[in-house]
Amino acid sequence: SYYGEKNYGNYAKGRASHAVPHLKKYHGTDTFLTEALTIEAKARVDEAVEARQPFYLYMAHYAVHAPFNSDPRFAEHYQDSGKPGPAQAFATLIEGMDKSLGDLLDHIEQLGVAENTLVFFLGDNGSDAPLGHQHAVACAAPLRGKKGAHYEGGMRVPFIAAWAKPNADHPQQQKLPIAIGSIQSQSANVCDIFPTLLALAEVDAPADHPVDGAPLDALLAGQADDARPDSFLMHYPHSPHRSDYFTCYWKGDWKVIYHYFPSKQSDGSHYQLYNLADDPFESTDLSAEHPDKLRSMMEGLIANLESHGAVYPIAKESGDPVLPQLP
Repeated sequence: SYYGEKNYGNYAKGRASHAVPHLKKYHGTDTFLTEALTIEAKARVDEAVEARQPFYLYMAHYAVHAPFNSDPRFAEHYQDSGKPGPAQAFATLIEGMDKSLGDLLDHIEQLGVAENTLVFFLGDNGSDAPLGHQHAVACAAPLRGKKGAHYEGGMRVPFIAAWAKPNADHPQQQKLPIAIGSIQSQSANVCDIFPTLLALAEVDAPADHPVDGAPLDALLAGQADDARPDSFLMHYPHSPHRSDYFTCYWKGDWKVIYHYFPSKQSDGSHYQLYNLADDPFESTDLSAEHPDKLRSMMEGLIANLESHGAVYPIAKESGDPVLPQLP
């Protein structure tokens, strides 16, 4: 629960795994979860600045995750929107998160450390707004699909980077310049954040710690990074979810989706093939029209799974792993 009156889910009949910990002092109050987290985040930053210590603040708002409890501070802004109640509640969560981020940025400015503070804002999965079918162009419009789906609306997320107070003359900002107002069309991955921060802090990763990503320096500067891989693998050998038992593989402009168990949602086929440059909304399956491209993409998908030692779905009848097959 997002409500202090409900102890953020910490009550006898609540699901303990869904309860928010460490906020007992707000239990029984009308402090919405987003606001309680913001207050606590400010306090942690205060402690670090007072101690003259660098800080890394990981601020996960819970918003906009289910359950979609309406934030009463903003409910009246959407009551005449004509949208269903859950969608209105979702909108209040977004506005509450927006206010929280603004409050944190203002606080960092007041503490005098904004020029030395790097901000990354991103989602960890596609939109989960309660609008439309999970495989339609709806809650993540104009992209197709939503959180948990194999379409772009389930996987592409916002990623905004900025210095809290831009100053091109600041030595830290000169080490990692960010092109203000630029839009980067080259793809990046959440794994890229780790090596980017290591380089900025001028520290090495532990010897036994694998580094999967690549620094974002060029992309943040608004430049192209020709050395960056133009492929990406998404593997979900599980069920149930909005999409079940699938692997997606991107290479250049192309994307293939492999369905381990064909169903109605995959039109009875193992394969879906899209050219994202021409059709970013995944409206036209080209698997029948481009059999050679489909085969080469599947070869890349299988090779990537093998190189990562992937696990696969298990057939109920035999108990054997179900491996992807070439067309």
